[in-house]
Amino acid sequence: MNKITKETVKAFMPTRERTSYKGSYGRVLLVGGNENMAGAIIIAASAAVYSGAGLVTVATHPSNKAALHARLPEAMFVPMNNTQQLKNYVSSMDMIVIGPGLGRDDESLTILRTVYETVKSHQILLVDGDGIYLHMNEVVPKPKATLILTPHLGEWRTLTNLSPDEQFVEVNQEYVKDLKAIVILKKARTEVYFDDEVWENTTGNPSMATGGMGDALAGMIGGFVPQFDTIKEGILSAVYLHSYIADQLSLTHYVTLPTAIIEQIPKVMKDISKDKQKRWI
Repeated sequence: MNKITKETVKAFMPTRERTSYKGSYGRVLLVGGNENMAGAIIIAASAAVYSGAGLVTVATHPSNKAALHARLPEAMFVPMNNTQQLKNYVSSMDMIVIGPGLGRDDESLTILRTVYETVKSHQILLVDGDGIYLHMNEVVPKPKATLILTPHLGEWRTLTNLSPDEQFVEVNQEYVKDLKAIVILKKARTEVYFDDEVWENTTGNPSMATGGMGDALAGMIGGFVPQFDTIKEGILSAVYLHSYIADQLSLTHYVTLPTAIIEQIPKVMKDISKDKQKRWI
């Protein structure tokens, strides 16, 4: 099994071109946040913005619009229950993240099916949280996009019927092939499964055991992937830095909040980048 280390991520970190603009760094759509769970999608969207995504749009329940703009004025808004608008936005994106706070009712299922039916093969679709629940338990169309699933151990057990004692890497790999997806298995040492290789994270600590942590990771991956040279490099870098920041914060904080991690993302990206000393003037 390969290890994700600081040196790994340093080698992956891209350098921004002097003449680049916001369109150079990805158009990302995050879908989720019903009337009761605005926080989940706002955390995910914040992580995408702070990770450097060029343009971030949030498709969420209309009741969340004021909270979203108060917390994150950099993000654009679209009502996720307007099917035609949702289709239009999905079609124009590089990356779609669906699931944080989405809910599990009929309306949520309609939204997920709309996204699945609309995405194309050149796009990347990350499914997290409630999106995984609906993906597992409902009849949904097969999305044409590159698919990323981010289950925690309980969701992985439901997806595979494997008990914790059966979840060996080699066994997991066979199920990943059947799912036809990249799988980010969230655990104390998160594992990332690609078609032909497995990577284990080397960062992370118990201070991260708090609500919203997975939402922050989903948004961070959504922000990273369109900027990096490959999907793999973006995913591995996001997984590592998400926990690396938490490790640094845990030196002085008993509990590490997702929002605290998010605030540190731009600084840490600069600290480990190849253009650390570049002043752009």
